[in-house]
Amino acid sequence: MKLDVQPVLLGPGEGEVVNDDPNHTVRILFSHELLDVTWSHLGPSEPGAVPHVHREHTDTFYVLEGELAFRLGPDLQRVSAPAGTFVAVPPNVVHSFDAGREGTTVLNFHAPSGGFADYMRGVTPGFDSFDPLEDGGRLATDATVTFHGQGEELVRPTSHHWIQAEETDISAMVMSFEPGFEGVDPHSHDDFVDSFYVLEGTTEFMGTQGGPGTFIAAPPEAVHGFRIPDGGQRIVLLNMHAPDAGFVARRRGDQ
Repeated sequence: MKLDVQPVLLGPGEGEVVNDDPNHTVRILFSHELLDVTWSHLGPSEPGAVPHVHREHTDTFYVLEGELAFRLGPDLQRVSAPAGTFVAVPPNVVHSFDAGREGTTVLNFHAPSGGFADYMRGVTPGFDSFDPLEDGGRLATDATVTFHGQGEELVRPTSHHWIQAEETDISAMVMSFEPGFEGVDPHSHDDFVDSFYVLEGTTEFMGTQGGPGTFIAAPPEAVHGFRIPDGGQRIVLLNMHAPDAGFVARRRGDQ
């Protein structure tokens, strides 16, 4: 018998606070073996993480506000990531990051978990994070950096999707939907976590409405769906799948 698995729905500003310093605030939005999600705010020029690698999971970021300054690969190549940038760092790519001069707000996704949420809670030291490899690891170009408005486009009559990243561990799309969009009927998945962060507009998730900053995550077997509320306007969502499980390829085939 299947357990009654429910999606997680959080409003703006909600989540488990694990660090409450004004210059470094961290909230856990979702914690699951397939995906850990955090929301973080870093003050101006605040240090984020020193150079490191993950051996068994992909570390991904979506910059909500401000700018995140990355260093990637053996030579710690500098990459400036302003608001709207998506960065996916697969295993064995060295990376570090710091806040820009005006500070930054960022979503961070670890897929699979790698023990990140528990590490942030101080529960276990077993997080999948290590010093840079002696040979420098994989190239910076093995990471995916997609700036605002970029990415492979999938266009339909009432929707427009931009693929941000397509890794085995995780994939991401920014999706916009116009009035007239029929919505996605309640459904579930067996093999991945389906999660959404509302970037623009008001979205109705299974009868509950949420504006920008609303987050929903549906673990395997959790029923979920969404639509534009009656009389509503255009909505824009960041949609993550962990693992990808062929989702992006299927969406391409729907065109």
